[in-house]
Amino acid sequence: MTLLARRPRTTPTQWARSNRIYAPTTGRPGPRRPEFTPYVVPFVDALESVSYGVLCLVCGSQMGKTDAELDMIGWRLDVRPRPQLFVGPSRAFIEDQFEPRVMEMLDQVPSLAGKVARGKRMKKTRKLVAGVPLRMGWAGSPTQLSSDQAGDVFVDELDRMVTDVGDEGDPLTVVKARGFTYKDRKVIVTSTPKKGSVDVDTDPTSGLQFWRKVDPTDLESPIWKLWQSGTRHHWAWPCPHCGTYFIPRFSTLRWPEKARADEAVRSAYLLCPAEDCGGVILEEHKPDMNARGVYVAPGQSVTEEGEVIGDPPPARTLSFWVSGLASPFVSFGERAADWIEAVQSGDQEKVQGVINTGFGELYAPGGGDAPEWAEVSAKRRESGYQRGELPDGVLRLTLTADVQ
Repeated sequence: MTLLARRPRTTPTQWARSNRIYAPTTGRPGPRRPEFTPYVVPFVDALESVSYGVLCLVCGSQMGKTDAELDMIGWRLDVRPRPQLFVGPSRAFIEDQFEPRVMEMLDQVPSLAGKVARGKRMKKTRKLVAGVPLRMGWAGSPTQLSSDQAGDVFVDELDRMVTDVGDEGDPLTVVKARGFTYKDRKVIVTSTPKKGSVDVDTDPTSGLQFWRKVDPTDLESPIWKLWQSGTRHHWAWPCPHCGTYFIPRFSTLRWPEKARADEAVRSAYLLCPAEDCGGVILEEHKPDMNARGVYVAPGQSVTEEGEVIGDPPPARTLSFWVSGLASPFVSFGERAADWIEAVQSGDQEKVQGVINTGFGELYAPGGGDAPEWAEVSAKRRESGYQRGELPDGVLRLTLTADVQ
């Protein structure tokens, strides 16, 4: 089943494949290759969906989100032009990272290069393409977020933004208002998540394990709140051994017990969660699994041929989640090594960073997949006592355990 109610003659992905001369994501000269990160393709092409006004993508860092947004912006300015607004987490991000990549696209795509207003009409944060503005702003500045109307509003790294913009509300609410004059407006939101406690539920229709929908007040992650209010599509892979589709996440990652980080780089693997399989999935299987990957939402199922059957939950937001394990840039072993090093450091901020940016999952301090024992172990170092020593005056030691 397609995620779109209709498709344009040339999709944003097709436009990107034929027009982008250099692909910063892959680091190779040559035409843009959206299929290198296939999990962003349905998200990019959903820009022309008539069924959803908000598109949401949750994933780890450096997985192709920015390239996806550039593809959408470039296609819109070139094929179906209307004003664009892009909002990043900070001024430094806009001026030092995003704007140079925008100019790279505008200069290298022949059909755009001749339409760009140069000279005094070109500003660092405002470009004119055939008279249509592309405005770039950042969170924390009401002026930057409320100066122009836009048919498409892009919000990048929502969870890194301030929660209140000059007493006018959260940044997502503020920028949504920029599109009120466009009946078919689109709001495109991406981010890695922050804190929150979630578990998985086994879907009775498909047998797949989806992230459970929880009370929004239990979440500190704005992007996860938005994601779970939508269709809740998950990126699923076919097992190379049994052919059954499953959803990769941190809990499917394995490495030898007591392995050092350098050993885990070479030995980590995924374990197929199917009860009658349990096959070992190696890094070499990833390209084919990504190529055959599909998005599945609760209530839907997927055949071994990759056909998605059924309708997603009714929602105004089309939302996608993909595990950092799907990244073509970082191996299973590197993900495992990062985790081992973070846990051994005893620094919970490092552990959270690995969970959020590495796996694209919520971090739950003291619960869920967070290592409760690591927090206790870290206190051991802070005390200054050696094994077997007790503070003066201690008469008894008591051990308690909460077994839920």
